[in-house]
Amino acid sequence: MRKYETVIISDPDLQDQTRVALFDKIRNIITRENGIIIDFDEWGSKKLAYEIKKKLRGHYICLTYGGTGGLVTELERNLRLSDDILKFMTLLLSDDVTAESIAQEVADAKEAAAAEQAAKAEQAAKAEQAADAEDTESAAENTEPPAEEEKAAAADAKE
Repeated sequence: MRKYETVIISDPDLQDQTRVALFDKIRNIITRENGIIIDFDEWGSKKLAYEIKKKLRGHYICLTYGGTGGLVTELERNLRLSDDILKFMTLLLSDDVTAESIAQEVADAKEAAAAEQAAKAEQAAKAEQAADAEDTESAAENTEPPAEEEKAAAADAKE
């Protein structure tokens, strides 16, 4: 088994449903050909270095997976047939990889993603607490007792 990375540039004007269907099709090809998806990283829409099929932007996807040469052949054949794909490039990352090492890499990637989400949630909670403290502080400023001059004026008005 070998480890590959394929970078795909799809049409940026695709509807979300069509894009999800395209991604599912790619995942299905890999699993059908006995491949293992390590990472499916969606980079988003970016400006292209040059115009491709009259498009100035492209939606980038970086796909890391383990499989055989037959898998790459089938995946690239399907990518060539799709009108929604502007460009793609496949790189061989490693020649000899075991299924166990790929499974371990997948587990590590999931663990890292979970840790990243937890860190983002913690950061959001801290930001929310800071905003609440700021709101409380500004409310306290608005309810300050009247100044000495105001007190004197109020006393004069009563007399």
